[in-house]
Amino acid sequence: MRRVVCDGQRLGLRDVTEADVAALHSIYGDPTVTQHMPFTPRSLREVAELVGQAMEAAAAEPRHLYVLAVVDADRRHVIGVARLHVEAEHPHSAEIGFGLHPDQWGRGIGTDLVRLLLSFGFKQLGLHRIWGARSPANLPAQLAMLTAGMVEEGRIRHHVHTPHGWRDSIVHSALQDEWIER
Repeated sequence: MRRVVCDGQRLGLRDVTEADVAALHSIYGDPTVTQHMPFTPRSLREVAELVGQAMEAAAAEPRHLYVLAVVDADRRHVIGVARLHVEAEHPHSAEIGFGLHPDQWGRGIGTDLVRLLLSFGFKQLGLHRIWGARSPANLPAQLAMLTAGMVEEGRIRHHVHTPHGWRDSIVHSALQDEWIER
């Protein structure tokens, strides 16, 4: 099993563990964090189940799903969660997603996180294309992805069913050769 450890200047990424459930619940259980996600805030039990599933996925060969704790580089506290899902049918490509605790918002941490995910995907996993889809209303995610070097590709209409109905998604992507040139 390949364990993930990826460090940047302000953030680090590592595989989630059972010890992270409470910290991840403070993210997945927060209505302000989940407002642009396709689900309502998660209960502590639901977060524990997600962590268990993530740990099972980490043991899979080949590994397609990376659910990672985002940690503050100085204190090593969990401040967010990131996902990278390698597409089984297109193993050169992966989708990313992320969420940060609200006390981290407005500090450029989202941009740092996207950069770290791109670095992990391109350098450690050897991917060619990394993409992410966001809610059209999630302007901080738009800014983070664009500033990190991703390109806005377009809109997928009625892409995600949320508790409030169908929602469009805006897709962003980065290609390995373009990213290396930056």
